[in-house]
Amino acid sequence: MAMGPPEIKPQEPWRENLTMHLVCKDCKEDPPNIVEDFAAGDTICGSCGLVLGDRIVDTRSEWRTFTNDDQNSDDPSRVGDGANPLLNGAQLQTGIAFSGGGSAKARDLSRAQNKATHDKATKTLLAAYKEIGALCDGMSIPKNVSDTAKHLFKTVQDDGAFRGKSQETVIAGCIFIACRQCKVPRTFREVFSITKVSKPEIGRIFKHLEKFLRDKNEHMRVSAEEGGGVPNPNGTGFTNVDSTTPKDLCTRFCNLLNLSNKCTTMSEDIALKTEATGVLAGRSPISTAAACIYMASHLAGEGRNAKEVSNVAGVSDGTIRNAYKIMYAKKEELVRREWIAEGRADFKRLPLAN
Repeated sequence: MAMGPPEIKPQEPWRENLTMHLVCKDCKEDPPNIVEDFAAGDTICGSCGLVLGDRIVDTRSEWRTFTNDDQNSDDPSRVGDGANPLLNGAQLQTGIAFSGGGSAKARDLSRAQNKATHDKATKTLLAAYKEIGALCDGMSIPKNVSDTAKHLFKTVQDDGAFRGKSQETVIAGCIFIACRQCKVPRTFREVFSITKVSKPEIGRIFKHLEKFLRDKNEHMRVSAEEGGGVPNPNGTGFTNVDSTTPKDLCTRFCNLLNLSNKCTTMSEDIALKTEATGVLAGRSPISTAAACIYMASHLAGEGRNAKEVSNVAGVSDGTIRNAYKIMYAKKEELVRREWIAEGRADFKRLPLAN
């Protein structure tokens, strides 16, 4: 069988090689034997010793420690922490540390440095941030909510607003707004139980804070547009949020009652239907959510009595029973028919409304 001519691959077009190729002009070895002497800053031919370049820069990592020898630290870092946006100033000041076994001169230097760099505003912010973090931890609130509350508090503090209000009251209002913004709603009762600020006072500071932050966002937007700039979409970090709905509270209350995902989904759907039809119009979201959970738990066969639900929701069992009595009369409108057809729910499990 005759073989055809071999296939000829197309030759690549010529391109200039831009790679630097250093060769000793005396030895002309290829590949060259080049040695970099970083101590002297020279590039040397390893074969003949000819100096090919000087003042080279050492680009390798430098893992020397710059901490005090008496601290027994191997940290090679010689830069400080990143700037904290929640504090004022450049935050580039130097701190003089002093340990218990230090000399008297070190103690005096540390004391003098603390007096020279003392900033009352920063000290107030740090104390408020510490309190916000402790309160959020006590309510099992995620860190993003705590950071949002700190940012809102700094906005209020920098503007000098609410000087007549106690710091604890402003902190409670910031936490409540931050919870709503981060979709982790908490009730006035829950914030009151942690901060010891009365519910009416939390409600008032919430309204004032909401108006202040909304007006400040508008002022920043107008100022940016008048100056020919682009408004900052984040503004003060505050965004208008809707009121807490019964559906928002159902998930957390069901988790506290150890109810299944099926029951949680059922209670959320009933809460949406209740809100859409206006069956419990005029009642608080907490009372509505508690009544929906009470009904859904019995429909799903995981019945919880009114007392158990009231302990979690923070409303009286009589309020839950009164709301359930109204819902029981409208159960055909509130419960999906497919749940009954599939056996996921059963009206016979519902307790009679007395």
